[in-house]
Amino acid sequence: MDRSSRPRSRGLVTAVAVAAAAALTLAGCSSSHGGKRAEEEAANAAAGKANTPRMTVALVTHQAPGDTFWDTVRKGAEAAAAKDNIKLVYSADPNAGTQANLVQNAIDQKVDGIALTLAKPDAMKGVIAKAEQAGIPVVGLNSGLSDWKKLGLLEFFGQDESVAGEAFGDKLNTTGAKKIVCVIQEQGNVGLTQRCDGVRKTFKGTTETLYVNGTDMPSVRSTITAKLKQDTSVDTVVTLGAPYALTAVQSVGDAGSKAKVATFDLNKELVKAVRNGTIEFAVDQQPYLQGYLAVDSLWLYKYNGNFSGGGAEPVLTGPAFVDKSNVDKVAEFAAKGTR
Repeated sequence: MDRSSRPRSRGLVTAVAVAAAAALTLAGCSSSHGGKRAEEEAANAAAGKANTPRMTVALVTHQAPGDTFWDTVRKGAEAAAAKDNIKLVYSADPNAGTQANLVQNAIDQKVDGIALTLAKPDAMKGVIAKAEQAGIPVVGLNSGLSDWKKLGLLEFFGQDESVAGEAFGDKLNTTGAKKIVCVIQEQGNVGLTQRCDGVRKTFKGTTETLYVNGTDMPSVRSTITAKLKQDTSVDTVVTLGAPYALTAVQSVGDAGSKAKVATFDLNKELVKAVRNGTIEFAVDQQPYLQGYLAVDSLWLYKYNGNFSGGGAEPVLTGPAFVDKSNVDKVAEFAAKGTR
């Protein structure tokens, strides 16, 4: 599945609508004042910057230390914040209880909006309700597509992890893979589980799940190495994040295995690995876009009452495959840290 065929038409339409609404709102702001102020606003509008009163948005994710995926999400969020005259407050913790406490901190600080991830939805339910009681709009991104509406979030930006997993399995069928190990770096993360389950659903060979401690990369390396030594029939290692894919390549070498490595998600080093053939392919869910649209949506909601997806549908940002056939197109953006 390439960029022209991936299942995300609703997301594309909604993203275009977001951009159009932003342009309309900026135009409205520029015409609301006179004199020098109007001239300044017109200049800012022409540069794509908002002149609306400064607002504060909290972005709270389940990022684990060292996971560079979230650096790209944050860059997208910061770009939207700079455009929209927003003070962005970023915090993260992979522990669901701690992440909920960070959201509570944002509520206590009386922010104007909250964007968060729902890797473990049940742990976030109570604090999301408190935000709503405080009149603070909340949107979701990246994790939680199955739960965002039932928890009362305004909007959601990300990929359908089950669909992405199924597409991944179909892709593996074209590579000749017969037995794979799907490496999960965080137990209880619903999105990661959905990925492996999706792969298992469509992959015609044998699929095993391997749990590793994603916060300890030497342990990840040794655990994958041990698995490959123990089971020489594994011909492909599937990882669920770029850093783990690069570590899996080391494990393959350590084990003296001929297994290939394919992964979900990108970073700059991963793109280089696809180029040189070390990694077979990767799924790109466009994390920069997730961060950008989540923050921008809160500005649009506050100043123009907009709902991306009409408040009923998610905005899909993936999946798309990156392999040798199209990696050169992605490389220039990856070098900037935005893919």
